[in-house]
This record gives sequence, structure tokens and C-alpha cells, in this order.
Amino acid sequence: MGRVVLIRLLQTFVSLLGMSLLIFMLVRASGDPVDLMRTATTTDADLANIRATLGLDKSLPEQYWVFVSGLARGDFGQSLIQRRPVTTMIGEALPNSLALGGSAFVLGIGLALVLGVLAATRRDSWLDNGVKFLAVLGQALPGFWVAIVAIYIFSVHWQLLPTSGTGDPSHYVLPVLTLAFFLMPGMLRLVRSSMLDVLGSEYVKMARIKGMPERTVIWKHAFRNALIAPMTAAGAIFAGLITGAVILENVFAWPGVGRLLVTAVSGRDFPVVQGITVMVALVVLMINLLVDLAYAYVDPRIRL
Repeated sequence: MGRVVLIRLLQTFVSLLGMSLLIFMLVRASGDPVDLMRTATTTDADLANIRATLGLDKSLPEQYWVFVSGLARGDFGQSLIQRRPVTTMIGEALPNSLALGGSAFVLGIGLALVLGVLAATRRDSWLDNGVKFLAVLGQALPGFWVAIVAIYIFSVHWQLLPTSGTGDPSHYVLPVLTLAFFLMPGMLRLVRSSMLDVLGSEYVKMARIKGMPERTVIWKHAFRNALIAPMTAAGAIFAGLITGAVILENVFAWPGVGRLLVTAVSGRDFPVVQGITVMVALVVLMINLLVDLAYAYVDPRIRL
């Protein structure tokens, strides 16, 4: 097992290095940020001084070396627009994204697991049909539309909850419920289909023949073996929540990483875009590693 972990860590390092090069080149290809700083009175000499100050007058290999060496020290550089350290800006926005995404993840995925299992064990019942309708409805409705309707009903019409921003727990209700509703449908269908496959397997039939309680058969034997595919999807969902809630963060004026990324992209703020993208790539790679390790715990056959 230790050898597998070492190999995966090496693969993660190589992948991160390749992603850093790809991110660096794509961001540079988006345009020159100095052009956005041009005013009616700006001269070519002023623009040259700005490029020299920001280090944009160096060759691309030199800029990439500065970028990578900074990553190795945990230094993502300084924002071209706000002139603040990128790590500070990400550090201010990341807790808000984690609070929103983590709460929605626990609620949405938890409900999806429970409802998916219950729907599979009561196939073609009213509960199963209701879960399938909920899954189709959740996948058909756009997340931003659900967010706007929720704001209109609960904030504008009934005036029960705040419309935007952060603060007391009431500010979390609408964003968390909306994001959880957005996460739940796909996981619902995946858990249900995985459970149906496992419930028809021979070892589940054998457990029932032995007289084991139905609850033990479902939650100990069937559910554990049906978790492989949902765990993969859940890992990808959680990693994507850091910046995947961009639309909802803008609708609810939530000061998270997604909103910071949109602002940085529109302003061609190279260091901020690079820093956020590398951070997300690192999170995705680490979560994939943790999910692979969790496979061995859920299914002992994988350890062999």
C-alpha cells in the first residue's frame, strides 16, 4: 500500500507541474493586462515602466521560473490590480467558499445517499417515483434560476431571509439549500443505480438466505459495495465546489473564491487567476488521491 501511495504522490507532482505550465501559457494567451491600465494620458514610456514594475518585460521562460519558484515557496505573487499578495486574497475568500460548499456538500450528498438507497430498496414504489422525479427536476432546472426564484419568494415576497452577503446563520440558508438542491440530483441517480446493481448480486442473495436482518443486508453489505462510483463522483463534486459555485456566489453576492476568480479573469489579473487555478488543481489531485485510498477501505478486494 505504501508503494501505491508513493507512486500516486509522484504522479500528483508531475501532473501539478504540467498543469502549472498549461495554466501559465493559457493565462498569458488571454491578453496583456497592461492594456487595461492605459488611460488617455498614458504614454508608451509609462506602459514600459508598468511592465518593468510587474515583471512582464521579462521573457516567458523567466516569468515561468518566477511563477514556479514562487509556488514552491507558497508565494503566488502579487495582484496586478489590487497590489496585494494573492495568498492573502485567496485566504480571505477560501473560508467563505468552504463554508458554503462544505455545508451544501454535507446536506446535498447526505440526502442523496439516504434517498438513493431508500428508492433502490423500494423500487417502483411511490417513494422511488418521487425520487426519480426530484432527480429529473433538479437536473432540468438551472441553478441560477432556482437561486433567483428562492430570493424572490423567501427574501422579497415573504421577507424571511436576507438576499445576499455573509453574516449570521440566516445568510447561509438560501445559498446552502440552493447549492445542495443543485448537487443532489446526479448523486441520487448514481446511488440508486449502484444500489440496484448490488442488490441483485449473489452475495446479497446469500446474506438474505442466511436469515440476516434486512437492515444489515442493505446498509452493511449492499451499501458499502455500492459506494465506489458515488465516492468518485462525490470527490469530483467537492473539488469543483471551491470554484464551481461561481454563478451562485455572484447571485448571492457571496465573497468566495469563485467570485474572486471571475473578477480576476475580467481584469486579466494574471497572478490571481494562476494562484486560484493552481490551488484548485492541487485540491482536485489531492482529493482524487484520498478517494483512491478510501476505495481500499470500502472494498478490501481493491487492497489486493
